[in-house]
Amino acid sequence: MNNNIQSSDSGLSANGRFGRLSYLAWNMLLGFFVMFCCVLIAIIMPSMMANMTSGTGPSIGLILFFILIYAVMLYFIVIFTIRRLHDLNKSGWLSLIFLIPVISLFFWIYISCAKGDERRNNYGQPRETRGWEKVLGWIYIIMIPLSLILTVAVAIPAYQSYVKNTEALRMQLEQMQLEPSSEYSE
Repeated sequence: MNNNIQSSDSGLSANGRFGRLSYLAWNMLLGFFVMFCCVLIAIIMPSMMANMTSGTGPSIGLILFFILIYAVMLYFIVIFTIRRLHDLNKSGWLSLIFLIPVISLFFWIYISCAKGDERRNNYGQPRETRGWEKVLGWIYIIMIPLSLILTVAVAIPAYQSYVKNTEALRMQLEQMQLEPSSEYSE
């Protein structure tokens, strides 16, 4: 085994480094976790809706569940970003850039694409990218353009339908205003 590569560490710790594929794979795992929680909420929500229609509003348990999921997701996003920045030999404090709305997109593209240090840097040895991380990382890479294409394929027809329906409604309203009312015509 090569002594220049760190082979065992916890991906859930801020200490250490993440290569590009490791970073994307762990983010994909986080996405699966959030998706699982959303499915769980969708299963639980019908019984919660019965309480809300009776006027009691959402339960405190549901609100706390949302806060917990959000906090866990935010925590791991920061951890994964710190590890990726360490691979680029940059301070983890730069992860705060994600708080700046538009710049955060370009920052994400940068840390997802930039090549990390191949040798030891201020944050340790490079981390070995495990096989499952490579597979999930590549799936993530393939899913990004596919999801953009799917979004455009759905959004454009939906927008065109919206414009068409709005125009038809506008024409109906204009026609109703032009027709004399039966009350006043007698």
